[in-house]
Amino acid sequence: MSDYQAMQAELTGAIAAASDLDAVEALRVAALGKAGSITGLLKTLGGMSPEERQRVGPQIHALRESVTAALAARKAALEGAALEAKLANEKLDMTLPAAAAPRGSVHPVSQVMDELAEIFADMGFAVATGPEIEDDWHNFTALNIPETHPARAMHDTFYFPEVGEGAAQHMLLRTHTSPVQIRTMMEKAPPIRIIAPGRVYRSDSDATHTPMFHQVEGLVIDRGIHMGHLKWTLETFLKAYFETDDIVLRLRPSYFPFTEPSAEVDVGYRQEKGRRIVGGNGDDDGHAWMELLGSGMVNRRVIANCGLDPDVWQGFAFGVGVDRLAMLKYGMDDLRAFFDGDLRWLSHYGFGALSVPTLSGGISA
Repeated sequence: MSDYQAMQAELTGAIAAASDLDAVEALRVAALGKAGSITGLLKTLGGMSPEERQRVGPQIHALRESVTAALAARKAALEGAALEAKLANEKLDMTLPAAAAPRGSVHPVSQVMDELAEIFADMGFAVATGPEIEDDWHNFTALNIPETHPARAMHDTFYFPEVGEGAAQHMLLRTHTSPVQIRTMMEKAPPIRIIAPGRVYRSDSDATHTPMFHQVEGLVIDRGIHMGHLKWTLETFLKAYFETDDIVLRLRPSYFPFTEPSAEVDVGYRQEKGRRIVGGNGDDDGHAWMELLGSGMVNRRVIANCGLDPDVWQGFAFGVGVDRLAMLKYGMDDLRAFFDGDLRWLSHYGFGALSVPTLSGGISA
């Protein structure tokens, strides 16, 4: 037996006897590492004569290949045995109680929508819905919004490419839920008492604005309706929603094309630990006024556009952002977080599936 064959037998025997992966790695380094025994033999080939290199070279290369194969085989065998042992020790005991699965939660916007529906249902309002893709007539023209109004501008409204001639064919993502009011007045005979919650779209994005947000509008059409009915409705709604009787409203004259007269509605609030707490008179010490929603008596032209006689029927309307109501009531400071889909945010601000708002059990129970 040659020296190379004896060396091969010694190394392969040591590899076969290796008890773990660390021992296999140590043998690899000793034989094939930079200072390994076989590596040293390979380095001697350069100093040999051509005849000697032709005779010895194949033996050294055979030695290297044999040891390399033995190392790979032993490593694979040890890794397989380790996996088998791990699998044998990781049996799942099906008799043990399972860990509770992650629980879903109700999004704050959905919860507030339910709260609003519960409050207004108690006042005799029905919930009305309509398409989110609207035509120009229902979204603007029927609401007495002139062609030159800034709300119609491309930088405020998401328009679709025109598919036909005429304003009625000019389609867009609705900028408010007011088209639901128009459709209701055209399809249903008065008296009418509805709220119209839903998604609306405007080209705006920052901490308090997003391109898509949620809005709820209210509409009452009946005989003999006046601003006193509007103020009572808003006070009753806000007292129930914020769950406090200490609600003071201030109505400031304003302008909206679809209402006349129009009023911005301010509500008193105070700062407490960085949060706005709704309640109190904005003129008292420690309090201030905050604009909350827009409202007014439905414009005679809007009533006429819907085929009703404005000399017989009058009404009021109002609109407020649902997301803003949620931010004020539940202490959220960034509107964009509502639409990020962050499970950590939802687990903190979300509501349980059984937290159904009722006037008797508590709106935010």
